Amino acid sequence: MEQATAVALEGSRCTVCSTVAFPASAMCSRCATPSAENITLSTRGTLWAYTIQRFAPKSPPYVPPAGGFVPFAVGYVELPEGIKIEAIIDCESFDELDGAPVRLTSTAPVPRFAVDTLGTQPESTGIAQ
Repeated sequence: MEQATAVALEGSRCTVCSTVAFPASAMCSRCATPSAENITLSTRGTLWAYTIQRFAPKSPPYVPPAGGFVPFAVGYVELPEGIKIEAIIDCESFDELDGAPVRLTSTAPVPRFAVDTLGTQPESTGIAQ
């Protein structure tokens, strides 16, 4: 029996200035020291800002689904670590997106979050903001 693999985003945290980055990098983008360590980022966050993609993106690289293009949300998800991740946002209605709690559902080919209909708050990392 196969074990399901948890979906996670891999980021990095600078050991000098504590800056968190995504995607992971060995070099800190804030203090320019090669001292970043890999970390697993939170899987829950809050939708910080978004827009609705109402027309099909240029193809390639976009590959339209078999049923044709359907508008979708793209936004920035703020994670408890203090970083904002650009992602596709899955939702039932675009009206529910303002400040919505979201959870990570996929990482490839780009991060994808879904509105958390249970309304759970982002997990705490214990880091003071």
